[in-house]
Amino acid sequence: MSRETAGPTGPSPEIYAGDTPAATARRLFGATRPKFFPASVLPVLAGTAWGAAVAGAFDASVFSLALLATVCVHAGANVLNDVGDDQGGTDRQNEDRIYPYTGGSQFIQAGIMSQGNMARLGVSLLAVAAVAGLLLLLMRGEMVLWFGLAGVLLAVLYSLGPVRLSSIGLGELSVGIAFGVLPVVGAAWLQSGTIDTAALMFSLPISAWVAAILLINEVPDIAADAATGKRTLAVRLGERGTSVLYTAIHLFAAVIVVLMTVNGDLPLAAPLVPVVLVVLALRAAAGIRTGVADRDSMTKAIEGTLGIHTLGSIWLIACALYLAIFVS
Repeated sequence: MSRETAGPTGPSPEIYAGDTPAATARRLFGATRPKFFPASVLPVLAGTAWGAAVAGAFDASVFSLALLATVCVHAGANVLNDVGDDQGGTDRQNEDRIYPYTGGSQFIQAGIMSQGNMARLGVSLLAVAAVAGLLLLLMRGEMVLWFGLAGVLLAVLYSLGPVRLSSIGLGELSVGIAFGVLPVVGAAWLQSGTIDTAALMFSLPISAWVAAILLINEVPDIAADAATGKRTLAVRLGERGTSVLYTAIHLFAAVIVVLMTVNGDLPLAAPLVPVVLVVLALRAAAGIRTGVADRDSMTKAIEGTLGIHTLGSIWLIACALYLAIFVS
């Protein structure tokens, strides 16, 4: 177990102390919550593999820029989410968090970075994403602009501004779109120049798996979120209702893969892994029902959900690569 994850409540300020370039880089990187980066990297890989299968070719420069833009939007959204939750008081009074998975990075609360520095970091990351997006715009045309605007808008409105999608029960949907539909379909379009129903359906299981990550991560935060008026779906549904919705999300992902296989859009073996993942999701759903009363079970459920997203996404990438190599 690393020093950072040894404590259940937050990061150690000593690990991130110092003014050297290395210490500053470690601090800035840690503030972005990099443990969750697979949620943005894997969708881009999946969409790229799908687009390459459709086009019969792979554009490495376009892929690299798309990956940079998506990860920077994700990192910026994470940082700005911490700023928004600190402003609302949620993270300051969250005593049930399971660090490092729930309750934000805790960098502001631990005194590692100020709210202002976090805000500037978040905006800077979105600016880097904008530069990468501009280059893609010059290479691929105005459609890039709409994908980029949608992603940045969802990233900002999730935590900040008068809307705060996470507070009105739309956080899961917005995250599913921002880290599923947009990067998968967008990356596929960048490679192939086409958007069709099959590409959209291909993005839906990944959208579902990433939405499930957010949903389960909200469970330990129910008390703190409710106390500050952040009415997430977990707050609205409670632990038992959240468990039911969580299971339904994973069933939805498996059904979509089955339908695509029946339609001939995916290899015959494609449903095997998603069906197994439903079984794993049922175990995690049991952890949701106990909530923070059993922290060990809740932690394993969160880690299992991250694993489901990773395994499922890698499997779909493999299916798309199979189509690109052996079918196209």
